Amino acid sequence: MKETFTFLRTPFRAAALLMITLQMLCAAGTVQAQKKQAEAKPLNVIFILSDDHRYDFMGFMNKVPGLKTPNMDRMAKEGAHLQNAFVTTSLCSPSRASILTGQYAHTHQIVDNSAALPEGLTFFPQYLQEKGYQTGFFGKWHMGNTDDQPQPGFTKWVSFKGQGVYYSPTFNVDGKEVKQPDSSYTTDLLTDYTLNWLKQRDKNKPFFAYLSHKGVHSEFMPAKRHRDVYKNIQVVSPPSMYLTATDSSKRWGMVQAPTTPVNTRDIPEWVRRQRNSWHGVDGMYDGAIQFDDFYRQYLETLLSVDESIGRVLDWLKKEGLDKNTMVIYMGDNGFQFGELGLIDKRDMYEASIRVPLLARAPGLIKPGTKVPQMVMNVDIAPTVLEMAGMEKPAQMQGNSFLPLLKGEQIAWRNKMYYEYYWEWAFPQTPTIFGVRTDQYKYIYNHGVWDINELYDIQKDPQEMNNLIRNPEYEAVAKELKADMWNWLEATNGLQIPLKNSPYRRIDLPFKGTY
Repeated sequence: MKETFTFLRTPFRAAALLMITLQMLCAAGTVQAQKKQAEAKPLNVIFILSDDHRYDFMGFMNKVPGLKTPNMDRMAKEGAHLQNAFVTTSLCSPSRASILTGQYAHTHQIVDNSAALPEGLTFFPQYLQEKGYQTGFFGKWHMGNTDDQPQPGFTKWVSFKGQGVYYSPTFNVDGKEVKQPDSSYTTDLLTDYTLNWLKQRDKNKPFFAYLSHKGVHSEFMPAKRHRDVYKNIQVVSPPSMYLTATDSSKRWGMVQAPTTPVNTRDIPEWVRRQRNSWHGVDGMYDGAIQFDDFYRQYLETLLSVDESIGRVLDWLKKEGLDKNTMVIYMGDNGFQFGELGLIDKRDMYEASIRVPLLARAPGLIKPGTKVPQMVMNVDIAPTVLEMAGMEKPAQMQGNSFLPLLKGEQIAWRNKMYYEYYWEWAFPQTPTIFGVRTDQYKYIYNHGVWDINELYDIQKDPQEMNNLIRNPEYEAVAKELKADMWNWLEATNGLQIPLKNSPYRRIDLPFKGTY
């Protein structure tokens, strides 16, 4: 009996010992994991925003012969290029508000460049502060007003009023006006302030820096070292540039003839008329500059923005921070250079709504990553918050694209929506709503007696063949129009926000009138 008991006890003892051993190993693994997690530092983030930089004016895009942007190229090579990045409103203030709130313009209500900041808006850096992040803002605010006073969410503040100036600016530094040295250049100064703040930071806390450049907003003024760098560069006119030309229209640069079908009949009348306006190639800035000079000065002004990116990347590497810091570069909206005879933005054409978007984070993003999915400005806030280990707040309408940067396969949107609200200062562009898929774009020109638009983006990337009358595409137009209105209704966007405009008109030919 004793032997039987011993015989039975032995396997139980072995099993118990095995269980104890496994428990100890698991406990050790848990402790080790917890220790590793505790030692892991939160991801730092530097968000660099430029003004009016169109999506394809980067060297590696091979759009502009001779254009050099080595640091943007470096970000694309060492990190990710988000190939289909869009803004939901192609205008400075609404887009910047969408970046900071994660909301559409009709939600955050900053629908134009003069709309005041509504009460109750929360900017995503406020959440980062709750998480223990040091936060700094450096540059152009221009959101909801033209003031330069410190705003919620930032412990360090360096800004300027309105659009600012390129040379010898005055900055608001933490609530105090500080005149900058004579002949100093704003792009360089903002980068200096950003890096100096990072050098003086609390090294025991994570940081978020928002570097918001004035460049490359008009009127373009390159740094002295960059003047005339592109004086001999070939100006290339887009194929659609002369579809709206009149007998008095000048020809600029190397003229490209359309190679795809063209429908001149259904170019909206407001587009034709805008050609000879502040935002058209025949009347640009009331004749203050010629198209060739405009084109070249833009490229020269862009050089300092590219250098700023390089300075940030080099400093991070020197300090050993590049492995634990995500750098994001983005444009606040696109910019037209003659497409359909237009310059500037505001409309829903590709050059206006698409923006450059690059991200670099060694160890997190594989070099040379290409993200083809549609990413929007409302996605920036949720993405940065996820990097900080935070959930997306309920009021945000965008989504984090961090999984896309990591190469993960996730469900994602297959269309983007657009809205632009008519402005008294630039009445030549109507209120516009629209929706864009990977293949089609529907544009609803609201409040004008004019035609709407439908384009097959895959077959007609230059948007020269409006299909809105084509019976073969009637079902597509009907579906997209319904989809657009459903989006507006679902997101409480059916009420067009009106803003008071008690000023004299500044647009020709009605300038000076009420």
